[in-house]
Amino acid sequence: MTPEKKLTILQDLIQIPSVNDHEADVADYIADLFAPYPQAKVERLTYAPGRDNLIVTIGNAAGPRLGLSGHMDVVAPGDTTAWHHDPFGGEIVDGRMYGRGTSDMKSGLAALVVTMLDLLDQGVDLPGSVRLLATVGEETGEYGAAQLTDAGYADHLAGLVIAEPSGLDNVVYTARGVIDYKVVSTGKASHSASPEKGINAIDNLMTFYNAVRPLMAQHTKVDPVLGGLLHNVDLISGGEQINSIPAHAELMANMRTIPAYPNHVLYAELEGLIAQLNQEPGVQLTLSYSYPEEAIPGDPNAPLVQLAKQVSDQVCGHDTQIVGSGGANDGAEFLRAKGDFTSIEIGPGSATSHQVDEYVDLDDYLQAIQIYQQLIPAFFAQFTK
Repeated sequence: MTPEKKLTILQDLIQIPSVNDHEADVADYIADLFAPYPQAKVERLTYAPGRDNLIVTIGNAAGPRLGLSGHMDVVAPGDTTAWHHDPFGGEIVDGRMYGRGTSDMKSGLAALVVTMLDLLDQGVDLPGSVRLLATVGEETGEYGAAQLTDAGYADHLAGLVIAEPSGLDNVVYTARGVIDYKVVSTGKASHSASPEKGINAIDNLMTFYNAVRPLMAQHTKVDPVLGGLLHNVDLISGGEQINSIPAHAELMANMRTIPAYPNHVLYAELEGLIAQLNQEPGVQLTLSYSYPEEAIPGDPNAPLVQLAKQVSDQVCGHDTQIVGSGGANDGAEFLRAKGDFTSIEIGPGSATSHQVDEYVDLDDYLQAIQIYQQLIPAFFAQFTK
């Protein structure tokens, strides 16, 4: 495939405004690219109207299977007047392509697609199969990856490469998990001149707030790569007007977890605290979670990790670092699949993900394709030694 065609594919993807929705339009475009190849098996798994996960499998089904993954959604561009480039234009200026998703992560997704198309064009006889897992909803909860995992599409992988924008000088082998939770306090309204006739929902919510902070602070283990457990209350609201005892209040908190503290341990502590406080007269607290993800453990010496480093070193001429990530990714869901496999992140991108004038250096994008083109045969070679 010519470099111009590779850039066109990325540009076309950027011009599809798949902001937390409309991933089916991206899936349609990618499926059309594989339509001329009868040896490519193209499948869809619908999450909701207009939101299709895409699965493309090529190669020899009798051998080991390597998973390649990227998400098709992007975050909103925000105030478009603050952009110097059309967020969905895919403009190329001075060796960079600008637009929402150029870094996170349509450049990585495009690089995976181009790599698979090149394998088909070249008629490479793979000793195993390669499966693209293109997901919906990564930015808002990894629910596309969860759906694909539950449907068995990640079962018995021999390895998984996620093209998130790690930078090509980094191989990510471990990542924090996340727990977003909400606590709602229900009280009883009354006139503020007669507080004894009501139940102050804010007071009861603050009792939880003051108790949960020291509870979470007891988790003092520190992961040598990821650091410690993080817990932050980021949103609080409550009350109706200044002269009324509030009947409703709520808070939302974000936790960034590490492998030493599995989510079920933290759930038990939060739920135990809620149950304890609800025994007090007038206290009515409820707890709910939003798209929690487990931390991703990993081994820096795993063969896939070391192989990705070697290939990136060769292609890019730098000393690729083996690192952890503070953010969650689709790998947390895929690792629930049947089988035991290593998941890594390595992909093109810049420090502008989710920012105004997001961009990717086109040299990085093209180098990422070279890395994947060399990584795939090298990965299968491990099984024939």
